[in-house]
Amino acid sequence: MLRERGVEIARASRVYETEPQDVREQPWFLNMVVEAQTRLLPIQLLHEIQRVERRLGRRRVVAKGPRTIDIDILLFGRSVVSSEKLQIPHPRMAARRFVLEPLAELAPNLRHPATRESVAEMLERVRGQAVRVVE
Repeated sequence: MLRERGVEIARASRVYETEPQDVREQPWFLNMVVEAQTRLLPIQLLHEIQRVERRLGRRRVVAKGPRTIDIDILLFGRSVVSSEKLQIPHPRMAARRFVLEPLAELAPNLRHPATRESVAEMLERVRGQAVRVVE
């Protein structure tokens, strides 16, 4: 569906099963990271992602609760975007093992455009979040 909207997936991590972080009493999540290329601007990409989420049945009922699909833009090259609707880099990525584990699989030396920390360095600091590869 992303390809239909001008997004080409270059690489994908394995799928990881991860424990919920904020609303703990819910099933574990499945997470992965993809590297993609697009000619869309960041806000255009966000709108296309939201269309895909709606098409797959995403309903925003409980914040941080169970959901069918959740696609986030973690990074957009070296760009930094700060608007009411969109923040890039994702503001909570450095504290989320469920983001950093699959991202480190693809690009451990990739640097955060604002802090200049590598993905591997950010991952070293994150504790207490269970993550396991789905075989």
